[in-house]
Amino acid sequence: MAGLADSGSNPDVDLLYDINGLAKDAPHWFDRVMEFVGEWGLLLVMVLLVLWCWWNVRRRGGDEAASSVAALIWAPLAAGVAVLVNVPIRGFVERPRPFVDHEGLDVLIGGKSDYSFVSDHSTLMMAMGVGLFVANRKFGLVGIGLALLGGFCRVYMGVHYPTDVVGGFALGTAVVLLLSPLATALLTPVVKAVERSRRVGWLVRADRSAGAREKVIPGARSDVDPAERDLAA
Repeated sequence: MAGLADSGSNPDVDLLYDINGLAKDAPHWFDRVMEFVGEWGLLLVMVLLVLWCWWNVRRRGGDEAASSVAALIWAPLAAGVAVLVNVPIRGFVERPRPFVDHEGLDVLIGGKSDYSFVSDHSTLMMAMGVGLFVANRKFGLVGIGLALLGGFCRVYMGVHYPTDVVGGFALGTAVVLLLSPLATALLTPVVKAVERSRRVGWLVRADRSAGAREKVIPGARSDVDPAERDLAA
């Protein structure tokens, strides 16, 4: 994999120069915006998107609330697992950052001295995006879109090759989908136990209190036919 960076005539390096070349022609303020967005901004938006999805799931409630919340919990957990899986991959491939082997790149952020393949940012973002898609397709599509934008930003900033980003997308997606059945089987019973709790059940279903008021009280005639109630009135 490191051999991909040895030549400036391969598509990976050509695309790197094409995308990073946009930074040379952009105004200084725009590069600063891309630096923040690519390093921290999109990650923050992704976290807020997960929280927004959770808020909608718990507000909607229903019988599927517990499984949906379990899938949402898996999204950030999967991202963490994917980044851990990437640690030995980086150590095995040992691919230097593109600015180490190639001159003329406009590097927007310094201090990147670790290996380049696979991109941690791309892995983390795509894992959360796909994890969101498993829980909710509408939010998941937005999350995947954010991950794609984040990958573009990493190349634009001059800190990753395009194949670093694609590898991160593949790793994040694989971890989420391959481990999702096991994670859901383990997390759903825990979330259902939380849902039954009086103190923290609201974390799963916002309408839990309303449901509790409608429970049948032993000895009460809560099962009276509506027609009988009308006659009594």
